[in-house]
Amino acid sequence: MLLLQWSKRWLITVLILLILLLGCGLTLAVDRLGHHTEESNLSIHLVRLIINPVMLALEQNLHQLTSPEVQENVRALAEEQGIQLSYVGLDGTILFSSDPSSQGEHIHLASALHYDLNHAGHANQGEDVVNMAFPVLHAADGIQIGNALFTIPKVMVTLQPSSILPYLVAGISIIIALILGILLLTMHRKIHKRLLSPVHMLQHHAESILKGQYDKPIHYKHADEVGELYAMFDLMRTEIKYLSEQRTKQEQAQKELITNISHDIKTPITTVKAYIEAIMEGMCADEETLMEYMRIMQTHTDKTAQLVEDLLLHALQELGQISVEPREVYSGPTFEAMLGSFEHAVRMKGLTYETPESVPNVLIRLDTTRIEQVLANLISNALKHTHRGDGIRVDTELRADQFIVTITDTGQGIGAQDMPFVFERYFRGQASPVARHVQDGTGLGLSICKNIVEAHGGCISFSSKEGQGTSFQFSLPVC
Repeated sequence: MLLLQWSKRWLITVLILLILLLGCGLTLAVDRLGHHTEESNLSIHLVRLIINPVMLALEQNLHQLTSPEVQENVRALAEEQGIQLSYVGLDGTILFSSDPSSQGEHIHLASALHYDLNHAGHANQGEDVVNMAFPVLHAADGIQIGNALFTIPKVMVTLQPSSILPYLVAGISIIIALILGILLLTMHRKIHKRLLSPVHMLQHHAESILKGQYDKPIHYKHADEVGELYAMFDLMRTEIKYLSEQRTKQEQAQKELITNISHDIKTPITTVKAYIEAIMEGMCADEETLMEYMRIMQTHTDKTAQLVEDLLLHALQELGQISVEPREVYSGPTFEAMLGSFEHAVRMKGLTYETPESVPNVLIRLDTTRIEQVLANLISNALKHTHRGDGIRVDTELRADQFIVTITDTGQGIGAQDMPFVFERYFRGQASPVARHVQDGTGLGLSICKNIVEAHGGCISFSSKEGQGTSFQFSLPVC
């Protein structure tokens, strides 16, 4: 279960239990309030049931009430019923009382006599007894001859509420309190197990990553929000590990690049210097020898210039600042001029060089200098993979508003193990036993080509079969 769903259900359950607990509290409060107004629960029926035996004995023995024996019997009956009786004459004189000492006293009838139970309850409010009066009639003619004043404990004439309600409410409250306690303990345990403990583990993993320890995988067994966080954290760890490895490889490749370029530049410069010294010492006996020396120096100078250009483009590529300034030109004359400039270099290597008889003449936007660098790099790359007697062919065509240029050679091709990395910087491939010179160069050319072509809005690709040759193709959008 997701933590969000679990927390919602837990919250709803707790709210319901709290509402039930509040209801129980209100029920108890109302019950207690009823106890405070128990005077309104006095029952006249209970009063009549209690006084009837005493009232009947009084009325039957009125003519003998002066007899000590009769008085004692009436007192005993009143005591048995748990009440007190005073028989008062119409003039307010107490003719008989459960308390013999009060007989003969006078009372104020207007304030002492209460024929209505509610009035009696209010008159005795705050007391434990209620004083209730009943008229005493003459048996023969029904004329009132006196009043029977009863003092009755309120508890005897009060309707008692059901005694099970407080216990029921208390029991429900205890059960709800226990459930709430269990829920709180469960929540505490679950928060610690499913939230706090995983967060502490993430902190430990983060510290390991900060120390450069990227190999330890990060796992979490529950499929909830924390599990998603763990998964994203592990992806981040994997990405950081990959970036760290790439940075290490790049730093190593840059060191090798600087070493290789330093060596590659030093060799032609040393050669040029040696030929210059030979010329200055007069070792050129004739003009033909001098021109031969000059051609050799030019070749090495061009190689040095190309290395410096590649290094400069690499630096600009690192900064994302390779300058590409496309302008609208016609493809026909532009590419015919560029392709013609490479013919001499290819034929000097003993290779055949084929160019298209006619280049499609359309308006395209390109930076002539940069596209010429692309062609130079691709043709130079083809020269490294070919031998005397092989051939290089350049084709051009229009396809779906794209100007397509294809450079194909019949050399040894690219090994399958090298194909995924052809356009990566610093990659120079694995030299075959028969062509160690394939690794000559900086490993930047194809990466620079890809950057330049994509800056023009085009794309570059290749196909190759080992032992049969390679074909590079790039496209440029037509205006």
